[in-house]
Amino acid sequence: MKNTVFLNSGKVDFDNQLDYASLKHVTNITIYKESSQEEILERITGQNIIISKEIPLGRDLIEKFPPSVELICEAGTGYNNIDLAAAKEKNISVCNIPAYSSEAVAQLTIAFLLDLSSSLSRQQVMLSHGNYDNFNKHLMVKHVEINKKTLGVIGAGNIARQVIKVARALGMEVLVNSRSPRTWDDPQIQQVSLDELLKASDFVAIHCPLTPDTKHLINKEKLQLMKSTAFIINTARGPIINEGDLIDALENKTIAGAALDVQDPEPPKADNPLFSMDNVILTPHIGWKCWESRQRLMDMLAENIRCYTEGKPVNVVS
Repeated sequence: MKNTVFLNSGKVDFDNQLDYASLKHVTNITIYKESSQEEILERITGQNIIISKEIPLGRDLIEKFPPSVELICEAGTGYNNIDLAAAKEKNISVCNIPAYSSEAVAQLTIAFLLDLSSSLSRQQVMLSHGNYDNFNKHLMVKHVEINKKTLGVIGAGNIARQVIKVARALGMEVLVNSRSPRTWDDPQIQQVSLDELLKASDFVAIHCPLTPDTKHLINKEKLQLMKSTAFIINTARGPIINEGDLIDALENKTIAGAALDVQDPEPPKADNPLFSMDNVILTPHIGWKCWESRQRLMDMLAENIRCYTEGKPVNVVS
């Protein structure tokens, strides 16, 4: 068996509820709850496979990796934290887990959509402040049906397709923007340019990966294309939106509101204006954190390692 080190299992197993049996079955594994940048080189000595969750593995660090290291397994979908070019130069393969939390993240996206359409969170904040106007007067907040509304989906991967499936079941029309041309059997799903999507959508959901091309994909110019009644939802990666431009758009009512499971940086600084905006829903990157998703992640990591050791690597991104 190959020797494997999990550098920061605590990022995934934060509640000590996960079963590592599948990993232990396929590899000799050493598990650390967390590892500082200074501890990494010592802990990977003599190891063939590294598992990490969102640890920055830059060129300066990878260039110092010992020759024993053959594979880096990112314990998640995004791998923008790893310098792929540096890994390739060291003959180190990199793999990820592309679909372990698709259902959970899609469900959170739909929950955001329903919350925004009926102002659920805003109503709860009003109650917490002793404001009972929604009960004593007419309805003081926005409340709309989502059927026949347009959802714009940026990206067309596993999560996006789950979101589209539910949105269509709810009677929404769907516009999609993705890097690759796609065809859809459903005539109520259309692939369009990003600008067309932003102009026409009542809700915009971001489900593309973070790459140099998608960093700040949504900026001041793009936000100004959106309807003043539209909402933006981001459960992908924070830097896909230029956060400063988004804050300005929210303050100036350029758009109606936002629901953000991801921010830039994470966690946001305590004085971040997003925390106090009544047209914003914030969650601390919880989309992938369901127990079921995290346990599936452990099992899929084991499968990645098994396939690699048998000479049939899967989910290779390098």
